[in-house]
Amino acid sequence: MGKSRAAFNRLFEIVLDQQGYFTAKQAVVAGYADNVHPFHVKAGNWIRERRGIYRLAKFPPTDRPDLMLWSLWSRGRDDRPRGVFSHETALSFYDLSDVNPARLHMTVPPGFRKGTPLPKGLVLHRARIHESDTQEVLGVKVTTPLRTLADMVEEGVVQKDHQEQAIKEAFARGLVTDTRLRDAARIPEKIKREIVRLRDNPRG
Repeated sequence: MGKSRAAFNRLFEIVLDQQGYFTAKQAVVAGYADNVHPFHVKAGNWIRERRGIYRLAKFPPTDRPDLMLWSLWSRGRDDRPRGVFSHETALSFYDLSDVNPARLHMTVPPGFRKGTPLPKGLVLHRARIHESDTQEVLGVKVTTPLRTLADMVEEGVVQKDHQEQAIKEAFARGLVTDTRLRDAARIPEKIKREIVRLRDNPRG
């Protein structure tokens, strides 16, 4: 009983930062043997969400459990998430426009691969994102407002009026400033100029 309680306590510490979710590897690290996973699912202690991803059945409901689920889905061999929520999803995070995406947008490294079909509710973009271009929201990584605007402008998948709205809102709220934009070495100069143009001459 002592070992079981200790394992549960360690696992609970993990899931507190992950909206109740955990991976099979994290359960092992907490002290659970590999062969007990089916038992805990059958007993109703754990809910199997996807291959290698579980959720504590009695964990209180959270605001956006889908974000944590797909973040963990994107994990690599080291069990660390590779995906960063971006594009339209990041815009909605920061409430920068009226964009209300039906699917979640996530950026993953160019070499990212999964052995299972891509879930219907997920759109993957492939790029390398520097750590400083991300921040944590609700326990998952999201592109910063500036990186989000740059991606939006560069890929052009968001309508122009929504681009204008997002850029104006980001500057008005101080999420993006002229100094940050000027000093952003990883954003191409032509994208910087377009961001400024849309901000200053939205109908030009």
